[in-house]
Amino acid sequence: MGRITPAVKNILIINVIFWIGALSIAKGVLFNNLFAYHFVSNDLFKPWQIITHMFMHANYVPTGNGQTIYFQHILFNMFGLWMFGTPVERFLGVKKFVFFYISAGLGALLIHAGYDYFQFQDSLSQLVNAGYERDMIFDVLNQGKYMPVWENTLSPKDFTQLVGNFNGTLVGASGALMGILVAFGVLFPNQELMLIFLPIPIKAKYFIPGIILLDLFSMLTGYSVFSPSNTAYLAHLGGALFGFIMIWYWKKNSFNDKRWY
Repeated sequence: MGRITPAVKNILIINVIFWIGALSIAKGVLFNNLFAYHFVSNDLFKPWQIITHMFMHANYVPTGNGQTIYFQHILFNMFGLWMFGTPVERFLGVKKFVFFYISAGLGALLIHAGYDYFQFQDSLSQLVNAGYERDMIFDVLNQGKYMPVWENTLSPKDFTQLVGNFNGTLVGASGALMGILVAFGVLFPNQELMLIFLPIPIKAKYFIPGIILLDLFSMLTGYSVFSPSNTAYLAHLGGALFGFIMIWYWKKNSFNDKRWY
């Protein structure tokens, strides 16, 4: 794999700094409120979260005795960034790699947040049509509460879409990383890869689409194969889609005046 490249190294360092900061200050609550992406209608939403959520990772998980430190999220993402980002950065160069990485992360957020917003608006419209005041609904939700009577109007799924989407957050580099994975597969299709628990060499052009299909399967069925149950599979797919569009367009127009950089 060779030495770690400059952009990959700096992105990794930033992620680790954010993770340690979240561990050190109020058990992640302050950092999460400031830097995780919050639903756009939530009072906790701030414009900079569109970028900063990519450098945040889960740090504490609840246990029977309180909370415990959770390091798997950042560990796997940073390992993937090093493993696949290093050769992609060598191919693209530092500036183009950073542009690609951030753009894939933004694409992941756009797909995930757009779908959440659409679901939320559908549930909100049902309550408004039932006679509830829109401002009152937002006032209650922004207090982190809900009115049990809403369940008389909404189905369990629609109720979850209203309350869960409003209070949900998005953190992690996974969307950007999926873009990098796709770029690796396009640029190095015959590179052989292996899973730790399946030590069989598989070419990248088959391996990476397989990972994407697993995410699609988990999103559609709700059954998690390798990831935690709260994984934002749609963000993964969004990052993969935007990564593919960018790297495909770059390769197609790399020698003319229509390059995207």
